[in-house]
Amino acid sequence: MQSKADTELVRRQNRGLVLGAVRRAGPLARVELGRETGLSPATISAITGDLLAEHILVTASIDERAERPLGRGRPRVALTLNAEAAYVLGVKVSLNTVTLLLSDYAGHLRDRSRYAIPTMGPDSAAFVARLIEIIRGYFVDREIEPSRVSEISIAIPGTTDETTGTLLWSPTVSVDVGPIPGPVADAFGIPASMTNDVNMMAQALNSRDPVRFGGTFAVIFIAYGVGMGLYINGKLFTGAYGSGAEFGHANHMPGGALCRCGRRGCVEAYVADYAIYRSVENLPPDEPPTEIDPDAETMRKLEERARAGEDRVRMAYHQAGLALGFGLSRLIALLNPQRVAFTGRGVAAFDLMEAGFRAGLDEGLVSELARMTEIEVFSAEDDLVDVGILAGAMQRLDREVFASSDHDPVQLPAPATASRAEPTLGAKA
Repeated sequence: MQSKADTELVRRQNRGLVLGAVRRAGPLARVELGRETGLSPATISAITGDLLAEHILVTASIDERAERPLGRGRPRVALTLNAEAAYVLGVKVSLNTVTLLLSDYAGHLRDRSRYAIPTMGPDSAAFVARLIEIIRGYFVDREIEPSRVSEISIAIPGTTDETTGTLLWSPTVSVDVGPIPGPVADAFGIPASMTNDVNMMAQALNSRDPVRFGGTFAVIFIAYGVGMGLYINGKLFTGAYGSGAEFGHANHMPGGALCRCGRRGCVEAYVADYAIYRSVENLPPDEPPTEIDPDAETMRKLEERARAGEDRVRMAYHQAGLALGFGLSRLIALLNPQRVAFTGRGVAAFDLMEAGFRAGLDEGLVSELARMTEIEVFSAEDDLVDVGILAGAMQRLDREVFASSDHDPVQLPAPATASRAEPTLGAKA
């Protein structure tokens, strides 16, 4: 019995290796798959034969850049993921908006659609029922059978409890919405999951470059709030209850400025858009942050004033950088990450924060430790949440569903989808 169990485990691991290699580098010939995975030719042949028979892999032509056999002989066949093997629906929740993202199994984004939906205020109690109604209409409009969708992956700003599927706190969504993934899964008979949206940014970086972003690293989001996604030893950190790691609401200054979470002195209370605007406009530090909501154009004008040399605005950005530097020094001291990436609309002003950031980092951390961590800034236009939502779902399909030889049969042919496929998710721009 133990021997049989061990054999099944090895087979599952090997199938997962093959699927991961094809997703990361495909289309690949069998010999190239062997080099990518380290598996023997016999094992590769057996696994790919099964995956072809199960309609998870399909054959594809090798393009002109691929390796060609020398001399005479039968041309090699490339293998790639069958786009029609499954669909995944991503749900990105933001303030009074949900965005639905439909991807096929090959990672092509088939459709992106936005819908207005109350996430705050008295109407937010109907959020889940309205979300289910939107998804149901989406399936009908695009002639998608729910049985073709293997997972619904929900990303939401704030702190989540994945054990109950509830939202503990969010800057843009009321906790009164109640459990979300459970009712959605029950409504459609499709597994559903929910996680913090910044976690999905970390997932996106890992899927794009698992070597560079595959050890211990963090991605820090700066905009209307401050959040962090964290990988530790190659795995997304979600904590005991799925809430992940907290950065923006770690304390920077006891008894300091009022944060959107209701406490005082958080890193976010000095770094987020509303915090910088509050400082520039000399608003009281206990002014309710929910009443302060500067738009992108307002923040752009503040940045222009700072670059023009206006002292008060420059000091606000310096103080934001200082809080960011001290906060990061604690993270580096605890985890010694290989790299930290900053993203979000707020990184457009990172140059204005940099002097304060470096000062906080230098004062808060032993210099030798600081030099061990690479710090980089990503474009604010790069929507890592979209990529991460679907990349994470695809990895779960590979490892937890199709890596098993007893998964449900793949249904073919697939229904038609409404729009042209966009570039493969996770591919570098």
